[in-house]
Amino acid sequence: MSGTRATSGESDAGQYLCVQIVGRECVCDEWSAEVEMGDEEEDKMRRDVWNHGAPPLAAWKATANSAGTRHPSSNPHHAVHAQTMAARPGPSMANLSQTPSSTPGGDAKWYDTMLSHLSSQPAWPADKENAVLEPYTYLDANPGKEVRTKLIEAFNVWLKVPARKLDAICSVVRMLHTASLLMDDVEDNSDLRRGIPVAHKIYGVPQTINTANYVYFLVFSEIFRMNEGSSPAASPPLSPGEAGEAGVARATVERLVVDELINLHRGQGMDLLWRDSLICPTEEEYVEMVNNKTGGLFRIAVKLMISQSPPAHSAHFPDLIPIVNLIGLLFQILDDFMNLQSSKYAENKGFAEDFTEGKFSFPIIHSIRSSVAETEAMGTANRQILNVLKQRPTDLATKQYAVSYMRNVTRSFDYTTDVLERLHAQAHKEISRLEDQLATPNPALTHILSSLRNSWTSV
Repeated sequence: MSGTRATSGESDAGQYLCVQIVGRECVCDEWSAEVEMGDEEEDKMRRDVWNHGAPPLAAWKATANSAGTRHPSSNPHHAVHAQTMAARPGPSMANLSQTPSSTPGGDAKWYDTMLSHLSSQPAWPADKENAVLEPYTYLDANPGKEVRTKLIEAFNVWLKVPARKLDAICSVVRMLHTASLLMDDVEDNSDLRRGIPVAHKIYGVPQTINTANYVYFLVFSEIFRMNEGSSPAASPPLSPGEAGEAGVARATVERLVVDELINLHRGQGMDLLWRDSLICPTEEEYVEMVNNKTGGLFRIAVKLMISQSPPAHSAHFPDLIPIVNLIGLLFQILDDFMNLQSSKYAENKGFAEDFTEGKFSFPIIHSIRSSVAETEAMGTANRQILNVLKQRPTDLATKQYAVSYMRNVTRSFDYTTDVLERLHAQAHKEISRLEDQLATPNPALTHILSSLRNSWTSV
């Protein structure tokens, strides 16, 4: 019993007793006394503190006085030492669990029927679900540019997916996108996302990673639920019967999501490999990486829509994936450009954060390779930007110098905007061709392209 110690303290709410029992400790201040309790009294106190939290100090004193105060040396094995400490805020032992124990004080007999208890999976309560999803809901409550949702709406001008199914697709894409951002922020060691601290700075890396993975599986759970046979009235979006009537195989929906998530992780894997190994990719390698990583989520959205679109199963319906890939590449190069040039991006993510992350973005790749003339050997490549990237600077002066060097020496931002203009022109031409073939104008998609162009022309 010598591991039991009582300490007490006082706060605005009154005086409270805190007890340490075999390593479980509550700390308080500013009162000192030494008392000893008998076995029964001490056992009762231990049970009360364990099950209900520390009692008010006055009540504990009354209990101790009624038992009689003795010198601790009279029974050293049952000594209870109380001392003064300032009360500190925090949960009591009673509040560490929100679920009342069905076996207060411990009851080994409860385990006699454990086989029966474990024979079925209990329902997962909403409060626990909310707790596990907190990092996700934290980020999801601060929405970004919603580019993917706008693209879904724009492509639906041609695909005409029924509203219920479109809502389900929007939900799946949103979940995948937000979960991928949680992982990206951990892998990039970012500080800000959408102008607020990244989720893992609030909830920690382990919980954030678990939540992101959990959401990935929730997506598949939702898709499997969608593919379960049910009556037409109760049938959720993307049901197998309707998909089959449209000529879509039962496994197509799951398969296309799996394939694109594989592509996404391949792209992310190469991005991380280049960063952590300080290997500057070529522009061709960068384009391949972006088409896997950024293009993956864009393709998931449109491929899901195609699988549920009555018009898309016409023999003469055009292939929309090339324009989706082109928009994905345009979007990522623009994002890289804005990270180093936009004051709004600086507010949301920090100034030139790609340097701090050590990321080989499109303008940085150009700047590093800009001095390569007649040889592809990296030995002749520009070393200043590569060395700055290697340091992963956090100070403003170094990053400002690097951005200025890229602007004035290697002229990488001029090169980037030139590439963006060329991609924009191709995308605009392809949209016009699709409008003619489908005999349906798509002002929503044209507006998205114009908005993207305004981003780099207004910097």
